[in-house]
Amino acid sequence: MENQRLSKTLSQRGLCSRREADDFIARGWVRVDGEVVTTPYTRVAPEARIDLDPRVAQHQSQAFTVLLNKPVGYVSGQPEKGYRSAATLIRAGNRDPADRGPAFPDRPRGLAPAGRLDIDSQGLLVLTADGRVARRLIAPDSEVEKEYLVRVAGRLDEAGLALLCHGLELDGRQLKPAQVEWLNRDQLRFILREGRKRQIRRMCELVNLEVRGLKRVRIGGVRLGSLPEGKWRLLRPGEAF
Repeated sequence: MENQRLSKTLSQRGLCSRREADDFIARGWVRVDGEVVTTPYTRVAPEARIDLDPRVAQHQSQAFTVLLNKPVGYVSGQPEKGYRSAATLIRAGNRDPADRGPAFPDRPRGLAPAGRLDIDSQGLLVLTADGRVARRLIAPDSEVEKEYLVRVAGRLDEAGLALLCHGLELDGRQLKPAQVEWLNRDQLRFILREGRKRQIRRMCELVNLEVRGLKRVRIGGVRLGSLPEGKWRLLRPGEAF
């Protein structure tokens, strides 16, 4: 295996995100085989010993991760004309009253969505300033499950259900196997391990189903639970994606 950039190695080892790695390296908080490295594009061997300054742990402990029950009509990323960003809901007065977590800053730094949830969908959206969380959820090799409840209209036979589980492709690429099952006469449960743009809606179109409602209820080991629509809470100690 060839030597690669130190920032990439830090990210692959799950120590931080690539962006955080560049910052930590520039601050002199990273040692490679006992030597401080301050140049982000330094290349290192795969077996190199990497040690992080204790200030990295302190920095990461102050990085908030927020769970939001996003309503329909909000975009998960940058605001679009006529629509507001879900991030505008992350304010002190909009916190779930049941959340007993630590105090939250009025202007949290670096909070960004870790994944998308389209404007016509609702449910669990993660916003984080923790690069480790962001990498786990949105890295190309992420295998974190995402669970959705989907109201549909149309007829779906056993062959169509089998295709939803495995056999469809989007944009010329085959989809990963999914778990899809009926919950009742007009609602399906989808469990995916990837997140293509408007994936579930497009999958349903391919088997002649119309999506009437879509709600994400789980990401990995974290559930939406009783979090009210439009409210947010902090990721709790012990919760993990």
